[in-house]
Amino acid sequence: METLASIIESILFISGKEVAVKDISEKLGITNKEVLSSAKKLQSKYGEDSGINLLIFNNKLQFCSNPKNVESVEAVLNPIKERELSKSMLEVSAIVAYKQPVTRLDIEEIRGSNSEYAIQILLKLGVIEVIGRKDAIGKPVLFGTTDNFLKRFQLSSLDELPDYDELMAKIKIIHAGDDDTYLFRKDEYDESNDPYLQDTENGLLGDFDEELTPASEEDLPDFLLGEDVDVIA
Repeated sequence: METLASIIESILFISGKEVAVKDISEKLGITNKEVLSSAKKLQSKYGEDSGINLLIFNNKLQFCSNPKNVESVEAVLNPIKERELSKSMLEVSAIVAYKQPVTRLDIEEIRGSNSEYAIQILLKLGVIEVIGRKDAIGKPVLFGTTDNFLKRFQLSSLDELPDYDELMAKIKIIHAGDDDTYLFRKDEYDESNDPYLQDTENGLLGDFDEELTPASEEDLPDFLLGEDVDVIA
């Protein structure tokens, strides 16, 4: 049983989230009783003085931090987690929070710039999620916030969203040192500093057409899906 306890310890550590007792017993060819017996031994190992505790709930097992250390843990990790979100990701998550359900094109219209990368990262982080499709040409996906969004920004519900000024103050703190922290402001463009428009003999090459946002399958109308249409990746 000591070996089984070690195996369960490794499983829970690698998982990082709850694992059902039946999943462990079925895969290891043992009984639920044996799994729970070893889990209780682990609970004794990770006692009140340990930084890690083992939870047993609803026939599931999960490691968690000692609740006695919550303030110290938050003081160190919360600023790190907040810095993981770039300014563009903060802008996108804020737009989704206040405007949801919202499409990618809606977000880009508000921001004035391409937001595909920020959306992809926020989806991976679980801050936003796809909640449906808009009843419009192409059936674009609609985005909304998740429970992880609430936890990350320490909100009990969307009703607790701060007003605009408070939100801007938080973003300014996170991006201390940035000259421009105004949400949704389109970046100012100075073509004199653009190396692609420079000509060593004649100076600027002149005006250029606005760069088009690459199309994707979600932007195509239904009658084009499945057809031989070149989609820009």
